[in-house]
Amino acid sequence: MPAPAEKTLADLTEGEVLAQIFPRLPHADTELLGPGDDAAVLSAADGRFVVTCDMMVQGPDFRLAWSTPHNLGWKAAATNLSDVAAMGARPTALVVAIAAPPSTPISVILGIADGLRDGCAALAPGCGVVGGDLSASDALTLSITAFGDLEGRPPVLRSGASVGDVVAHAGRLGDAGIGLGLLFRHGVDSDGVPSSVHADALKAQQRQFVDAQLAPEPPIHLGPVAALAGATAMLDVSDGLAIDAGRLARASRVGVNFDSAALGARPELALGGGEDHGLLATFPPDAALPAGFRRLGEVTDQAGVVLVDGRPHTQGGWDPYLGWDGAVG
Repeated sequence: MPAPAEKTLADLTEGEVLAQIFPRLPHADTELLGPGDDAAVLSAADGRFVVTCDMMVQGPDFRLAWSTPHNLGWKAAATNLSDVAAMGARPTALVVAIAAPPSTPISVILGIADGLRDGCAALAPGCGVVGGDLSASDALTLSITAFGDLEGRPPVLRSGASVGDVVAHAGRLGDAGIGLGLLFRHGVDSDGVPSSVHADALKAQQRQFVDAQLAPEPPIHLGPVAALAGATAMLDVSDGLAIDAGRLARASRVGVNFDSAALGARPELALGGGEDHGLLATFPPDAALPAGFRRLGEVTDQAGVVLVDGRPHTQGGWDPYLGWDGAVG
C-alpha cells in the first residue's frame, strides 16, 4: 500500500502548522513569555539591548537544490547571531517570519525549525526563538530579528577605531566563497541548473568549503570576549573582508592596511569571498589579542582607504543586487 502523500502548507491551517513548529523551537533564557500571545516578553537585565534583522530569499540568497531545510534554519540563525556578537553583545532571542508557497511540504518548515534550534544550541546556547509569523509567498523567504544583551558593557561600534590600532579577525576567511564557487561550477547539471544530486556529490568531496557556505559556524562567543578585551571597533564580515573593512574605515574615518602574508595562501579569496560571518575587530596597539583572534594588519591615517601591503585594494565581495542572475534553483 503506498505511503500517504505528505501534507503541504495548503492542507493545514496556520494554527496547525504553528502547533507543529513550536515544540521544535528553542526557548530563550531571557524569555518571560514565549510564542502564543501577540508578542513575547523578555527580560533585559542590562536595561539596554541590541536588535538586528536579516532576510534570506530563495534565489538571491539560497538555492533549495543545494540547501537542506536544516541548512536554511541554521544559516538564518548564524547570520543574525553574528551581527549581535559584532556589537559585543550576547545573543538572547530570535523572532522568525517565514513566507512560503502553499505547495511547500510541511517537512520543509519543520526542518527549518530544527535548523534554528540546532544553530542556536551550537552557536549561542541560551538563545531561543520567542515568536514570529507565517505567510504565503511565491518564493520561500525567511526574515529573522535577533536581540542581544550588552551585559553592562557599551556596544562596540564600527566607528571607534584609531590610527595605530591592531586589525584582527576571528573565524574563517574565504571558505564560504570557495564553497559558493564550487557549487556554481559543480553543483549544477549540464544546463547549468542547480542540482541536488550534483550538490550532494560535491558535499562528499569538499565538505569543509560547502558547509562553510551552507551552514556557517561563526565564532559568536568571541563577540563579548572581544568587547571585554578592549575592542575599539568591530563588525560582522558578511560581504567580504575588503568591503566590510572599508565600512569600518569610513565609519571610523581611518584606513585599514592588511598584511597579505597574514591573509593566508589565497589573499584575494580571503579579501573578497564573503559570507564567512567572522568578526573583524580593532584593538589598541598594546592590547593582548583574545584567543581566537589573529592579527591581519593595522589602522592607518588614510581615511576610508583599504590597503594591502600599503597599496590601495579594489574592493570585491558579495552584493545581492549585483550578484544575482535571476535564477531561483
